[in-house]
Amino acid sequence: MPYSAPIIAEAPLGASAALHFPRLTGATPFDRRLDMVFRPFPALLGALVVASFTVLADGPATAQQNETASQQIRNPSGLTIPRWVSIRAKEANMRTGPGARYPIDWVLQRRNLPAEVVAEFENWRQVRMPDGTVGWVHKSMLSGKRMAVVTEAEVRVRQQPDSRALVAAFIGEGVIVKLDECNQAWCRVAVNSHNVDGWLPREALWGVYAGETVGR
Repeated sequence: MPYSAPIIAEAPLGASAALHFPRLTGATPFDRRLDMVFRPFPALLGALVVASFTVLADGPATAQQNETASQQIRNPSGLTIPRWVSIRAKEANMRTGPGARYPIDWVLQRRNLPAEVVAEFENWRQVRMPDGTVGWVHKSMLSGKRMAVVTEAEVRVRQQPDSRALVAAFIGEGVIVKLDECNQAWCRVAVNSHNVDGWLPREALWGVYAGETVGR
């Protein structure tokens, strides 16, 4: 009996299957569900003005201390920026600024979607999504679990990190996979819903940096 590898593809979501991430749902700047209205950045602006005045008044030594403190404010987690995370929640609000007072720009409705943290402010993380959308999400909505999304139309999942190895599955564009490990050319991935475990070329994935080694 010939071997038949499973075919894994994303079910069409929304009116257009051509959209790679159609479950990003737009929200108005005045989202009445959550009683959100736009407000400017007075608190942050005031803090920057005070910090600038202090640097000018206190001399080079204090200026260096303030610069270090400013870096800590920009990166309160102490983790590397940029870095990869994934969406923990079933629904996560992406806002225009780092706080609940800022309007909702998008509602992320796809759990485990990979995201890239590009900035931090207190408990908020500015993230870049696979389609290029950038916004602010509360850290409680994010997970350190490494996920990736397939960026090519039909990719063969190999049983070994070798282009000549047996095919474990065919996987379609937009499918989210669990990222287990990566070497220079291949990443071991899993699709738990289909009980698939195998290797994909790393260039077929969004969610891992060029040259990055990912371990278990």
